[in-house]
Amino acid sequence: MELAKRVQTLTPSSTLAITAKAKELKTEGHDVIGLGAGEPDFNTPDHIITAASNAMEEGLTKYTPSGGILDLKDAIVSKMKEDHNLSYSTDEVIVTTGAKHALFTLFQVLLNKGDEVIVPAPYWVSYPEQIKLAEGTPVIVKAKEENQFKITPAQLEESITKHTKAVIINSPSNPTGMIYSEDELRAIGEVCVKHDILVVSDEIYEKLIYSDDQHISMAQLSEALFNQTIIINGVSKSHSMTGWRIGYALGRAEIIKAMTNMASHSTSNPTSISQYAALAAYRGSNEEVDKMRQAFHKRLDALHSWLLEIPGVSCEKPKGAFYLFPNVLETARNCGFETVDDWVTALLEEEKVALVPGSGFGSPENVRLSYATSIEQLEEAAKRIKRFVENHQSNS
Repeated sequence: MELAKRVQTLTPSSTLAITAKAKELKTEGHDVIGLGAGEPDFNTPDHIITAASNAMEEGLTKYTPSGGILDLKDAIVSKMKEDHNLSYSTDEVIVTTGAKHALFTLFQVLLNKGDEVIVPAPYWVSYPEQIKLAEGTPVIVKAKEENQFKITPAQLEESITKHTKAVIINSPSNPTGMIYSEDELRAIGEVCVKHDILVVSDEIYEKLIYSDDQHISMAQLSEALFNQTIIINGVSKSHSMTGWRIGYALGRAEIIKAMTNMASHSTSNPTSISQYAALAAYRGSNEEVDKMRQAFHKRLDALHSWLLEIPGVSCEKPKGAFYLFPNVLETARNCGFETVDDWVTALLEEEKVALVPGSGFGSPENVRLSYATSIEQLEEAAKRIKRFVENHQSNS
């Protein structure tokens, strides 16, 4: 039986693939260090777990409204007001089964066949695939490494056609960890307003910033941009709740209503228990969140310095998320490998260190390293990578 054409063009997630390979090697008894994970290594804070347990005890285990419980929507509205001075109503919020589901549903209700979405590269692996599933066309715009992997207004302007429907801005970025400044966002926003294109602002890493920079949302820069921005967020990264699957979208009521109607025919609703857990996350203490961010900051500083000791590796230090995205093309070639992908495969086989090749993010010269693991593991991984490089360079 022939499968639908829409799925025949999909590229499997490189992050999930490398994680699966690393787990397979671990199962076989190998001492594998996995730096491919896109999730915090901390457990969900206790008060959130307690809230979920209480919800189950109280019988809050039934269907909820498709767009999420009202209390959680209220909490999200309050969070946006407190954090960004943005005023949303609850009919401008949809709670979804993870931020990925929010993006998927948005593209499904937004795009017609042939509509274009501008995707800056490096990009999160699911952006182009979700656009294609909605019969849209991802237009990849390569951001330059010397510009910290951020696109410029000129690049955006050159990429806009009569078919352009939206542009994705992910700050802090997965996979690069880079952050757009307020001035950079304003300049890009002016282009979007000029051409009347929607901004899909993926802000899932907003709480993981390791500098004096404050997270700026495109929606807070002007009334016009508020009306042209759909914010995507969730509790997965900020509160170490990846498995709970709670995300959300905020924006124009007509778009949110369409997304809610679609969700009613797919997921029915986000998991009830997880919604009450997310409610506790937003109404409770941020002490554990702050501790997690401080730990990530220390790991970033350490791993970045260790990477720069490896011959041929160049890596601008990011300010957010929990990834480093070094350029290792020179290293790979000096080791005798034609591509970075081949280098990554050999590294996993020989030294049992799992990295994600940058080709999956639209940047084949780079690799993504997650520092969402202990500092001891990170130090050992850096030692193994350096040993691998030095051994291969001496033999080539």
